[in-house]
Amino acid sequence: MAAAATMVSSAGMLLAMLNESHPELKQHALANLNAFVDFYWPEISTSVPVIESVYEDEEFDEAQRQLAALLASKVFCYLGELNDSLSYALGAGPLFNVSEDTDYVHTILAKAIDEYAGFKTKAAELNDEAAKVDPRLEAIVERMLDKCITDGRYQQAVGMAIECRRLDKLEEAVIRSDNIQATLSYCTDVSHNFVNSREYRREVQRLLVRVFQKLPSPDYLSICQLLMFLDEPEDVAGVFEKLLRSENKDDALLAFQIAFDLVENEHQAFLLNVRDRLASPKAEPSVPAQSRSAEPGSLQGNTTTEDVQMTDSSQASEGNVSNADPKEAIYAERLSKIKGILSGETLIQLTLQFLYSHNKSDLLILKTIKQSVEMRNSVCHSATIYTNALMHAGTTVDTFLRENLDWLSRATNWAKFSATAGLGVIHRGHLQQGRSLMAPYLPQSGAGGGGSPYSEGGALYALGLIHANHGEGIKQFLRDSLRSTNVEVIQHGACLGLGLAALGTADEDIFDDIKNVLYTDSAVAGEAAGISMGLLMVGTASEKASEMLAYAHETQHEKIIRGLALGIALTVYGREEEADTLIEQMTRDQDPILRYGGMYALALAYSGTANNKAIRQLLHFAVSDVSDDVRRTAVLALGFVMYNDPEQTPRIVSLLSESYNPHVRYGAALAVGISCAGTGLSEAISLLEPLTSDVVDFVRQGALIAMAMVMVQVSEASDSRVGTFRRQLEKIILDKHEDTMSKMGAILASGILDAGGRNVTIRLLSKTKHDKITAVVGLAVFSQFWYWYPLIYFISLSFSPTAFIGLNYDLKVPKFEFLSHAKPSLFEYPKPTTVPTTTSAVKLPTAVLSTSARAKARASKKEAEQKANRASGSGNSGKAKSVEKDGESMQADGAVEKKSEPEPSFEILTNPARVVPSQEKFIKFMEDSRYVPVKLAPSGFVLLKDLRPTEPEVVSLTDAPSSTTSSAGASATAQQGTGSAMPVDEEPQPPQPFEYTS
Repeated sequence: MAAAATMVSSAGMLLAMLNESHPELKQHALANLNAFVDFYWPEISTSVPVIESVYEDEEFDEAQRQLAALLASKVFCYLGELNDSLSYALGAGPLFNVSEDTDYVHTILAKAIDEYAGFKTKAAELNDEAAKVDPRLEAIVERMLDKCITDGRYQQAVGMAIECRRLDKLEEAVIRSDNIQATLSYCTDVSHNFVNSREYRREVQRLLVRVFQKLPSPDYLSICQLLMFLDEPEDVAGVFEKLLRSENKDDALLAFQIAFDLVENEHQAFLLNVRDRLASPKAEPSVPAQSRSAEPGSLQGNTTTEDVQMTDSSQASEGNVSNADPKEAIYAERLSKIKGILSGETLIQLTLQFLYSHNKSDLLILKTIKQSVEMRNSVCHSATIYTNALMHAGTTVDTFLRENLDWLSRATNWAKFSATAGLGVIHRGHLQQGRSLMAPYLPQSGAGGGGSPYSEGGALYALGLIHANHGEGIKQFLRDSLRSTNVEVIQHGACLGLGLAALGTADEDIFDDIKNVLYTDSAVAGEAAGISMGLLMVGTASEKASEMLAYAHETQHEKIIRGLALGIALTVYGREEEADTLIEQMTRDQDPILRYGGMYALALAYSGTANNKAIRQLLHFAVSDVSDDVRRTAVLALGFVMYNDPEQTPRIVSLLSESYNPHVRYGAALAVGISCAGTGLSEAISLLEPLTSDVVDFVRQGALIAMAMVMVQVSEASDSRVGTFRRQLEKIILDKHEDTMSKMGAILASGILDAGGRNVTIRLLSKTKHDKITAVVGLAVFSQFWYWYPLIYFISLSFSPTAFIGLNYDLKVPKFEFLSHAKPSLFEYPKPTTVPTTTSAVKLPTAVLSTSARAKARASKKEAEQKANRASGSGNSGKAKSVEKDGESMQADGAVEKKSEPEPSFEILTNPARVVPSQEKFIKFMEDSRYVPVKLAPSGFVLLKDLRPTEPEVVSLTDAPSSTTSSAGASATAQQGTGSAMPVDEEPQPPQPFEYTS
């Protein structure tokens, strides 16, 4: 044969044999042509009709016909006619060898799998179960799947089985794999990221749950996450009960860990469903536990009081049960803990204490902003108030407001509404005192409207922000406030507050209350009512959306239509193809405001799916719609669709960011800000940099805000552009000639950059890769601030603390140390600003100084500026100035010390600790540690097993925010050197020189 191969220089002779009548000659010709087809296919292609006729001639035996089919298939493959090639390959039967490692076989197998998968998908979409696929095609796909499984290529088998909708083969591949756990988690990832149809994804996940449950030691963490996707609270409650009733203490710890992981996904309605389905202990011990869950107000204290309550209830239970069954007493105690976790109260308490005790916000930045803002400029005045709220979000530190009451009081009308609402962001999660904190501003029943309606409306909105997603205790009060007023400003605040507190609960009665406000057809109240209905019905895809759409067509008020457009979009959150009909209806509407709502509907229905169809539709509207609003929103919406794959977003919007249309450029900036939030992604920063100095003011504003979202929690050591950006913000804020829009953007960016006392980031995905519903919804409503500034506060819903909080069995925070294997400077807090950095701003009010002091101040200022200019090449001009200005100041000493000794390559952290996202990969537990985690996790709430339970424990995080109702920040004020509750070991700066006059 080898000799023949060398001799043959043309296929002509063999082709001539095909015309012979003798079957053996044809057989010989076919066999040899098949061997040489790779070389002579152009020549053989001229005789394809002859080869086809051999295949079709039924007088020949089966083997010969199959050989002809294989030859024809190969020729068609070389000609690029893949459909014909596949159809002949099917005719070749067993001669088509799936194990053969040739380009031809790979190409045809890929085509076969595509055809088969396409057929199955189409049949599923049409719901046509009778549709039969070609059995020969099925045989090839099955042979391929079996080969993958027998060769041990399980991931390939899983991918093919999922794509071909062969769940039987999927199950076989998982069960036969050598590492079932790993294969299952790979399956889960594939189903999340690559299965486009929501319905089919749920089928795959049901199968995975079944397989998980059959394992000898089931992975309950993964099972419960999948059950949450499938919305099956009953089964989750069953898992909890099994673990809580176990005699092994570690099982109870695992149950608590699962509960914390589920709460991180922020699905309020689901979690309350699980909580309410947990069985009570027998012999009536659970009265205290139930009454506590029925009145959330009673469960809320700081962790210490909460634990006292828990032990009280368990002691009470033991009193009832001790004679009957001590196991039930233990179950009762564990049940009360898990109910506290599921209701979100335990998590909120711990977060509140962490943010309060680790608060590092820099009041000097706010002071600089405040002094550089002109009094007449109400936009920048309000922006400063928003920034203060974001900087101190969740820390309960309202020092800045207390110290500037006169300045605050200049806010009038809606600015007063916003200023009051800002307290809700600062005290977010302060559940047990939220209402008493806001009491001075709330509408007084029967007082005949004594206060300003603006601050009353703002206070109701603030209550919603405090109780966002955990509104059981406050819903009724907000409903009563809404019913008892017909002042549209108060209705506006009450609607927003109710929507936030009852987020996603789909409560019919509340919906009717809000609908009544909508039907009064008042523009201001109607806008909030539209958004609020959406918040209430988030993700329910209920028929209420068509009711809202009908009213949007009836009303004349643009504000109401806009509120409803966003509200309708919120109702289809996460529903993917189910929402297509509604999206089609909205995107084809004559009214640009409803098309604008259609963009949000696309963004939210397909949020975090990177769905190609949705991206195509949005790009189409981004370049073709006649309305700038629709185009801007279409680009912005890409950020929501793409946030599960942030690296792709800058690539997709890079051309749009250079569009001639400023609205499209603004949309591109915010799209990058939303999808790359908190990642510090280099490509995102490079795309936004030119936009921060765009020629159009509002594009600069969007780019500054987006840049802050991307850079939140990124230190200057890991990307030098962070320092450059901070200095750029300062320059814009201090520049008298900068226009209002971009100044507002810079002020807000300062707040986002240092949000939550520099201890939070923006996260749209939980650690288990679930969408964080509240965060996504918060950012969607925030992006509407273009029309209505008070909605800026919604960004606080997406803030997520960057903390490692280890908890023991009693849900207390024990002190222990763990390692961060990276240089401390990579993840440290930004350096506090010093007075010389902002000389020009701080020296403004000099009226009280004597003439000589004034002259001295001028001279020193000039000298500082000259030196700073000389030192600006050193990278951090702020630090350079402070070192030059005051040779004896603390920072100068620190800088000198740093040079003399090399920086360590690791850092020891103490629980609870700030762990930023980019630091997570460096976190390690020490080998001789007393505590080990139930589930290895580098951050978040981690339940710990105590390996030395007999030794005494030291507990941290007991300093709750001050509990005096009148001044929740008073104790903080006492500690505020520079506006942050400083750890004791950090010495405050010495006071500035001053002259004393009696």
